[in-house]
Amino acid sequence: MRAVIQRVSEASVTVEGKVVGAVGRGLLVLVGVGHADTEETARALAAKTARLRIFHDAQGKMNLSVQDVGGSVLAVSQFTLLADTRKGNRPSFTDAAPPEAANRLYEIFCQALAGLGPPVARGVFGAHMDVRLTNDGPVTIVLEG
Repeated sequence: MRAVIQRVSEASVTVEGKVVGAVGRGLLVLVGVGHADTEETARALAAKTARLRIFHDAQGKMNLSVQDVGGSVLAVSQFTLLADTRKGNRPSFTDAAPPEAANRLYEIFCQALAGLGPPVARGVFGAHMDVRLTNDGPVTIVLEG
C-alpha cells in the first residue's frame, strides 16, 4: 500500500457536484492498494498514519499526530499511486490491486484508522472525484506499507 499524506487546514471531495466527504484541520490521505497488500498491511498503514507526528507542538516542532491535535482524516482511494512509469510515457497500473480487493483493503484501512480515534471522512471508491484541499505548510509525506 502507498499513502500520500497531506497536512491540511481543510479538504473536501466532491462526486457529481455533491460533497461526499470533508474535514477541517487534519489530514488528506490518498490511498493506493497493490497486489501484495493484505489486511495486516492496511491496519499497519492506518496505525502509522494515525501516529505520524507532522503537526507542530508549542515549540513549533513537528511533534504531534492527528490524534494529538484532535484532527480529522479525509481518506480517498487512488489506484494511480501504483503507476509504473519506468518504461515509456504511458503509466502502467499492473501493480494496482483489482477493484474488489482494493476496495476491501481501503475499507479496512479506513475502519482501522477510525478505530484509532480520528474521525474519517471518505471519498467514493471508483468514482471520478474532485478533491480540494488547503495544504498546511505545505507538508506532504509518502508512506509505504
